[in-house]
Amino acid sequence: MKVKEIINAILDACAIERISHTCDQLITGDPEAEVTGIVTTFMATPEVIRAAAARGANLIITHEPTFFTHADGRDWLAGDEVYRRKLALIAETGMNIWRFHDHAHATTPDLIFAGVQRDLGWEAYGDPVNRFFYTIPPTTVGALADLLKERLGVAVVRVVGDLSMPVSRVGLLIGGGSLGLGSDTMPMEMMRQLNLDVIVAGEILEWTLCAYIRDAAQLGLPKALIVAGHNRTEEAGMQHLPEWLAAFLPGVPVSFVASGDPFVYR
Repeated sequence: MKVKEIINAILDACAIERISHTCDQLITGDPEAEVTGIVTTFMATPEVIRAAAARGANLIITHEPTFFTHADGRDWLAGDEVYRRKLALIAETGMNIWRFHDHAHATTPDLIFAGVQRDLGWEAYGDPVNRFFYTIPPTTVGALADLLKERLGVAVVRVVGDLSMPVSRVGLLIGGGSLGLGSDTMPMEMMRQLNLDVIVAGEILEWTLCAYIRDAAQLGLPKALIVAGHNRTEEAGMQHLPEWLAAFLPGVPVSFVASGDPFVYR
C-alpha cells in the first residue's frame, strides 16, 4: 500500500467526519511511496527514526509534532542546526512521517484514552457521560501515585496534597489536558463540579491548577494532584495502536517504538 492509502484507511477507520483544520498531516515524505512497514510512536525523535529504519519500516505515525510546534511549522527553523540534522536523518532513512493527533482523540472511543485506560486497568471505572471522570476502588494518593508509576512506566511523579488522603473520584487529564483545553479555569471547575478527590495530569501550569490544589490542601480540603508527564500519559495510546491498525491493514508490518521520557531525574 502507498502512504496515502494507509492514511486514508486510518481516517476512514476513525468513522468520523474528517477534520478540515487539523495538525494531522504528512509532515515529511511522499504520499505515493510504497509502505514497507509502519512504526507508531508518541514522538518521532531521532532515536525513533533510526529504530524504525532498522526494522525496515518507512512510515512513522506520530502523535505529537516532529518539528517542535503544534502545527509543525518550519519557517522559523531556516538555518537551524537541529532542524538541518533531523531533516538529513529523515532523508537518509527515507522516512515518511504522518501526524495522528486530532482524529485519534476525536474517534469513539478516544484512541489515546483507550490505551491509557487499558494500561491502568480502568476500563470499567469510566463515567459514560464525562470521559475525564473515573470512580476507582478506594485507595490513597500515595498508592495511586505508585500505581501510575508502575502501570505507565514513569520513573517519577509529582504530587500536591496529602499522600495518605483517601481517593476514589479521579479526574484524568492526560497529555496537555490539564492546561485548560481552551480555558485556564477548566480543570479547577471540573474538580469542583465533579467533586473530585484527585486530578491525574500529564503536564500542568504551576500557577493555575497546581496553585489551586495546593491552596485547597493547605486550607484543609481533601484535594490532591498527581502529575505524571505528558509523554507517558499519552504514549500508551500509541503503544496499543498497532493492534487497532492490524484489523484493517492486513499484511502491513506494524510495531510500536517508545520515544520514552525525555528527562533524567537527579
